[in-house]
Amino acid sequence: MSYTPAAADVAKLRNQTGAGMMDCKKALVEAEGDFEKAVDILRKKGQKVAANRADRESSEGAVIARVNEDNTLGVVISLNCETDFVAKNEAFIELAYELAEMAIFAATKEELLATDFHGLTVADKLIEQTGVIGEKIEIGAFERIEGPFLGAYIHAGNKIAAITALSAKVDGADEAAKAVSMQAAAMNPIALDETRVSQETIDKELEIERHKLTEEGKPANIIDNILKGKMQRFYKDNTLVHQDFIKDSSISVADYVKSVNADLKVTGFVRVSLA
Repeated sequence: MSYTPAAADVAKLRNQTGAGMMDCKKALVEAEGDFEKAVDILRKKGQKVAANRADRESSEGAVIARVNEDNTLGVVISLNCETDFVAKNEAFIELAYELAEMAIFAATKEELLATDFHGLTVADKLIEQTGVIGEKIEIGAFERIEGPFLGAYIHAGNKIAAITALSAKVDGADEAAKAVSMQAAAMNPIALDETRVSQETIDKELEIERHKLTEEGKPANIIDNILKGKMQRFYKDNTLVHQDFIKDSSISVADYVKSVNADLKVTGFVRVSLA
């Protein structure tokens, strides 16, 4: 007589693995009621799907920023998938948030992937979910930041998130850190200030501007002076503290932070985007 799993067992397996009802029922039938064996069957299915989709591009997903309780350590991660349909799924977003909470306690993405997730490693959980969802699921970005006071911002739709570090925990720091994180998310600065811009980026920008000025027929003896002004403008447009503050373009981000507290400074930021 063939084994027929009880509805309660099917529901239990579904709750634990997230797999569909029919997949859970088939796994229990194949395992002849052995619950742990059924879980393994579903995991192996996930591994097979993951192997088949390994070369797929996972450019969609959810970007989540989380900060610890005392606002001194934060992470931004992206949980990537293949389609926007999956990225908007409530269960997928919940998983992304849960993984981001766990990521606070991990120093690297590799450490996060090795972390226990209800009896599985995170890496194995992602393989399992690949089998459940039928799409490549992986941790994409992993950005970690520490500082005296951190604030986070996640843009609507979970495609962009940022965390800003401020130099001190003062009155108004919470609002200020969130506002500057929103700035970083919206304006995509390449660095905190001119001292953090890579020499490669500076050299490339100088080469482009020098070529333009030469093409315009500017005399060689004044090009260097013109380039100084061009680079100042480049830093203003592209570094976080020098950018015009999006909520009041008459002041810079650095000036806005000083308006909260005269001694307050932005000391760092991280940003992740799938947009």
